[in-house]
Amino acid sequence: MPDGHAAKIRHTHLFGHPKGLTVLFTTEMWERFSYAGMSSLLALYLVQHALLPGRVEAVIGYAAVKAALEAVYGTRTLEAFAAQLVLLFTGIAYSAPIVGGYVADRFLGQRITAVAGALLMAAGHFLMMFEVTLFFALACLILGIGAFKPNVSTQVGALYADGDERRVRAYSIYYLGINIGTFLAPLTAGTLGQTVGWHYGFGTAGAAMLVATAIYLAGLRHLPPDEVRHDQAAKAPTAPLTSAERQAVAGLLCVFVLVSFYWASYSQQDATIQFWSEQYTDRHVDLGFWRGQLLTAWFLSIGPAAIFVLTPAVIKLWAWQAGRGVEPSTLAKMAIGFACMSAANVLLAVGALAAGGGKASPWLLVGYFIIVTVGELYVAPVGLALVSRMAPAKVLSLMMGLWFAASLPGGILGSWLGGLWDSLSKPHFFLMIALAPALAGLALYALRPVLRGAFEERPELRP
Repeated sequence: MPDGHAAKIRHTHLFGHPKGLTVLFTTEMWERFSYAGMSSLLALYLVQHALLPGRVEAVIGYAAVKAALEAVYGTRTLEAFAAQLVLLFTGIAYSAPIVGGYVADRFLGQRITAVAGALLMAAGHFLMMFEVTLFFALACLILGIGAFKPNVSTQVGALYADGDERRVRAYSIYYLGINIGTFLAPLTAGTLGQTVGWHYGFGTAGAAMLVATAIYLAGLRHLPPDEVRHDQAAKAPTAPLTSAERQAVAGLLCVFVLVSFYWASYSQQDATIQFWSEQYTDRHVDLGFWRGQLLTAWFLSIGPAAIFVLTPAVIKLWAWQAGRGVEPSTLAKMAIGFACMSAANVLLAVGALAAGGGKASPWLLVGYFIIVTVGELYVAPVGLALVSRMAPAKVLSLMMGLWFAASLPGGILGSWLGGLWDSLSKPHFFLMIALAPALAGLALYALRPVLRGAFEERPELRP
């Protein structure tokens, strides 16, 4: 690492961290604001505006996309088609960083790729303001997310020298920025989109992405230089994996397959959960100090708010369990997270059954999002830690990419499940959504003895 950059690292700013962390924290906060604002509107925008007769005919590429999805999934109703489209988009978007990371490492570098991704995302949000460019907008967002996300995230770690204990805390601060943006977006961009006009919500998301880009460009001098892969190093032969390393890779791949079932259920928040909130939830409330109708977008802020509250509680619980020798193993924690996802959907199934033909209480969704958030804390950070500890160093980046790429098969499965929204009664639909993570969690728990063998060379993991 260059001496000049090391000096910058010692120049602290945010909670004793480099100024570059402040730049990346605020950049990511606004990027997540833009994406969460768009996603809080997308599903409803499709079924209440863009895909309605009289407008959908003008959407470029609609006939081809509809024919392609129907060839795979069969003919669906408007809402089912919209759910399939949104969930498939989400799965592809979150797997795109594999390509973006590769392009940055091999060709453009982290900075140029991140800026290109930010501008593509901004363009995607603004293109969402026009029905005719819907699919061009989604394509820009996919490319933008792929280019932006992996390269900003890796720059956080590159701010610190090897062995710097602040690195772990830095990612916690960075994750806080993600959740601040995700919390505020549905309350602002979501509100504008649902009350003033869809295009105002998408425009707000685009403006937020431009703010993120401006912050990133203004703070470039505080960020680490691009990591250059020297030709000789790139061409140097890599030692083959040992037998133990191959077993660890096989064990991780098994976990990735099972995690895709979790993401298939988790991703329903972007589509069918919003349909449930909009059509089957009694959103009229009287809190005494405020009386009115809750907007569907607002429910999406519950999860990020719960992250703020529940993260310290979960960490303290694990510490308390560790002190008594009863802390669940890594794989058992993930199985618990799968169970939470299943339980959240069972709660909706019970609520739908109890509501009969009427509308369910909004508190049902509050409970759903809180349970989902607990499950997320037991899966997302735990899974990242599993990969970082278990993956052989020579394929660590690849295995990290595959962890995120599990969202693609999860999105494909979630898209197929979401397409059954209008084909099943709502209790049966949510029970079906609950079944995917339940079966995957049981399989993960049952495979612990096998995975223990795969990870036996790394005793710090207790499968």
